[in-house]
Amino acid sequence: MYYAIYRTGFEESKDFPIVLNTVLAGRYYVTEYLGSAAFSKVIRAHDLQTGIDVCLKIIKNDKDFFDQSLDEIKLLKLVNKHDPADRRHILRLYDYFYHQEHLFIVCELLRANLYEFQKFNQESGGDAYFTFRRLQFITRQCLEALEFLHHLGIIHCDLKPENILLKSYKRCEIKVIDLGSSCFQSDNLCLYVQSRSYRAPEVILGLPYDPKIDLWSLGCILAELWSGEVLFPNDAVVMILDRMIGLFGPIDLEMLLKGQETHKYFTKEYDLFYMNEENDQMEFIIPEESSLENHLQVFDSVFIDFLSNLLEINPERRPTAKEALAHPWLSQSYP
Repeated sequence: MYYAIYRTGFEESKDFPIVLNTVLAGRYYVTEYLGSAAFSKVIRAHDLQTGIDVCLKIIKNDKDFFDQSLDEIKLLKLVNKHDPADRRHILRLYDYFYHQEHLFIVCELLRANLYEFQKFNQESGGDAYFTFRRLQFITRQCLEALEFLHHLGIIHCDLKPENILLKSYKRCEIKVIDLGSSCFQSDNLCLYVQSRSYRAPEVILGLPYDPKIDLWSLGCILAELWSGEVLFPNDAVVMILDRMIGLFGPIDLEMLLKGQETHKYFTKEYDLFYMNEENDQMEFIIPEESSLENHLQVFDSVFIDFLSNLLEINPERRPTAKEALAHPWLSQSYP
């Protein structure tokens, strides 16, 4: 590591220049640029030391991103340590290092995430990949990953299709990735977690939350994989509450009474409202009643029961990952 006076390590240029067919840190031969996210770039490289292809995540040169990535490294090390045989469907961390003022995280190389793969599957016009049988495989692996994380006291906090990657298309094997937003249940929990379309009602209302928020996210993901459409589109939060109530019925009064954020979406009489920005007038919202069966056009009662359990508005009635693994839908036979 090199130190120079008047240099902080966080310079104006926050992106690392990627050059194909070059060697990084004397070990990783860069072969392909895979994409970028909010605070990182991802490349494929060949590890000259082990002889395998790996994924390098290059963190943007920013202190907040750097700190968050260090937290993710600590969590991945902990998770991998408790899963030496790699049976719990969590991303494997191989290495990490600091090079030219950027943090690099080296992980196993996986395939497309579920969002990208579903989009490709729809646009290609081929047979639907996400059949009930494949959804069972994916769901079981996700639940096993969540049960493992929750047993360690970790809440994922950002489960969504982009954070579930396929390891094998043919065998329908997946890995859960991105522990950058994860926290320990014993931490002082942050009010704003989870991507909006996969955010649990207790988080929206500003209530204390626990690992069951990950089960809500999984329910949203399954509905999306089956239907091809996001269950709760990324609209204003009040419109997400509108659809929740339309699909699942009224939110328990006790939740509304205790929610720190309830006043933003409900009147004192607990009517749903929003402020019209054009005329600065309060407008009431009357949720349109529907059901999961009609919305998803699914008439498999066992699947709907499983999904309804995950998407239980009151977390006290929502199952844990271990309880969800015992649901009969996961052992139902499909062709």
